[in-house]
Formats: sequence, structure tokens, C-alpha cells
Amino acid sequence: MRALEGVLPDFHAIIPAGGVGSRLWPLSRAEAPKFLHDLTGSGHTLLRETWNRVLPLAGAEGIMVVTGHAHRAAVEEQLPDLTKANLVLESEPKESSAAIGLAAAILHSRNPEVIVGSFAADHVIADAERFRHTVAEAVAAARSGYITTIGIEPTEPATGFGYIRCGAPLAVDGAPHAHLVDRFVEKPDLDTATAYLESGDHLWNAGMFIARADQLLNQLAETQPELHTGLLDIAAAWDTPRRLEVVTAIWPLLSKIAIDYSVAEPAAAAGRLAVVRGDFAWDDVGDFSSLAKLLSGGRAGDLAILGEGARVLADSSSGVVVSQSGRLISLVGVSDIVVVDTPDALLVTTREHAQRVKSVVDAIRQAGRDDLL
Repeated sequence: MRALEGVLPDFHAIIPAGGVGSRLWPLSRAEAPKFLHDLTGSGHTLLRETWNRVLPLAGAEGIMVVTGHAHRAAVEEQLPDLTKANLVLESEPKESSAAIGLAAAILHSRNPEVIVGSFAADHVIADAERFRHTVAEAVAAARSGYITTIGIEPTEPATGFGYIRCGAPLAVDGAPHAHLVDRFVEKPDLDTATAYLESGDHLWNAGMFIARADQLLNQLAETQPELHTGLLDIAAAWDTPRRLEVVTAIWPLLSKIAIDYSVAEPAAAAGRLAVVRGDFAWDDVGDFSSLAKLLSGGRAGDLAILGEGARVLADSSSGVVVSQSGRLISLVGVSDIVVVDTPDALLVTTREHAQRVKSVVDAIRQAGRDDLL
């Protein structure tokens, strides 16, 4: 594999850094969400690792981060080379269409030829070089007029991911692995996921989208015209003294909708969506079962431990322990256990029930204990 030479012309990377990651409570909180944690033991937060991956493709001045006001200081600390003009602060969360759409609209107002790529701040990707080659192919497909996504080669019949069904191959220079997208598929049951894996024509939907900014905005205009108009109005005022006035008036009124529904699915139905197959290891670390698998390298029967100075004694036990309290944690004869110990909250469950942690967060919210969220 030849190394890529220099940044990609007219390419800007967008890093949406939002969401709480409620299935990773009590590790992930509103004030310290998943992307601000080191979940791999690398010494870097997931946000910083995302920045490092896209930096060779876009350069420091070609990376825009969209996050909440509450996380501004932490983001700036993690990313000291992020330019002030490329930090977009949301006054309140509005889902991915508004976050990515606003970033695309701002960048398009600065450069009408810009190609944007959106990459979540809280995903884990093992092979950065393969990732960058895949993105370069997606940019080539975007230059030819397609809204493009990256689909991950599935390694198991996962039921926690959405899927993309590949259509006909595309003859695009610089993108030999690009196909039309036939359709998106919601998270399947196990039997369906097994069939997808065996078919060879389904990929995991990793939520990465690459497109000419004008093409992405045009698609948004077709499906969400009011959202599109609001974003353009904000973008027109963004680099002017009227920014605060316009944002305050418009942002709270914008609709909440995921970009999968506002852009990707309609573009696929219209034959305007391409997918490039990514053969690099990827994980969205959506729950503690995923984290246990990630930290153990997929080895069954291992006990994964995360936390600086964690004190764990284990006898015939497996699963994952996340320690932030400094307490001694002892495990005896328990399999696939999940223990998350923080100074003010303790979670004990199993990998099998890791997805149900979100219900605990919902119960805490209903009880009015926002101090624990």
C-alpha cells in the first residue's frame, strides 16, 4: 500500500463531538462524554485519536469540530492546533443533520468547491493508514458527484449496527472499491444479520459521509427545506458580527433528525449515494460489552481492566472492570461481568445485558438526579 502524499485538495474533515454515550454510564457523563475518554489504553482520548487520523488528509486548518458549549475548554485542551474559526459550538444538541449540515454550510461559504467528510469523535479505528486510503477513495467518488459513505467489512453477525447493501460497482477514477448503495437496513435480528454476513454484499454502516458540500446541502434542501434554509442563514452570518444574534434566533427552532434519514437514505433511493468498502478494524464502542471485546482483543475468558492505577484482584473471572475510584475491586468466579466503579456511582451488570444500561440512565433522569448524569 503506497503512502498518501500530502493533504487532499479542497478537503475538510468535520468531527461531530456530541452525544453522551448513555450505554457507557457511569464512565461517560454529560460533562465528560465518551469522546473525552481514553478507551483503548493508548494515552489519548477518542477525540484526539480521531484528530490524529484525519490530520494527514486535511491538515490542521482543514479540520472543523462541532461540539457543545460545555465541552469547549476540554476540546481546546485536547486539540491545541484547532483553529478558532473551525470550532463550531452548539447552544443545544440538534442531532447530526444540523451539526454536520451547519459545518458544511460554513465551509461552503468559505470555499464553494469544498469536499467535506464527517467522522465521529468517539469511534475506534485500528489501521489508520488503511482508513486514510479508504477516505481518499471516498473523496474521489465525491468529486465525481456522489454523496459517499464508508461501509465496514463485517466480521460477525452484529445486531447492534445498521447495514448498507451494496449495489452495482462504479467506474470512478481513484475509487476502485466504490459501489452504488442499494439501500440502508436498520439494526437486524441475529438470523437476518447472519444472512447479511453470508451474502457478502452487506457492510456495517459506520456513519461516515463524504461529499461536495453543495451536493450534501442540495440533498438536505430536498428533504428538510426548513432546516436547510435555517442552516444557510446561520452560515451566512457565521463569520460576521451578527453570528450570535442569528444563531440565537434560528438554532433553537431547527428540527432534530439524523443525517442518515435526511441525506443518506434519500440519496440512496435517488441513485446518488456511493459506498466505499473499508477493510480496517472499526468499532463504535457502543456499550461495555464492545469495550470488553476491544480491550481483550476478542479473546473469550479474559478480564479487561481500564483505569489508571486500577486495583483489581480476580480469580476465575472474565469481563471488564473500569476503575476510577482507587478502591480495591475483587472478583471471584464470575463470568462476563461488567464493573464500572466511579467516585459517585457503581455499575454492576453482565456483557449480555450491557445494552440495558441506557434504561438505568433513563431511570436516573426521571428521578431528577441530573447530578449523576
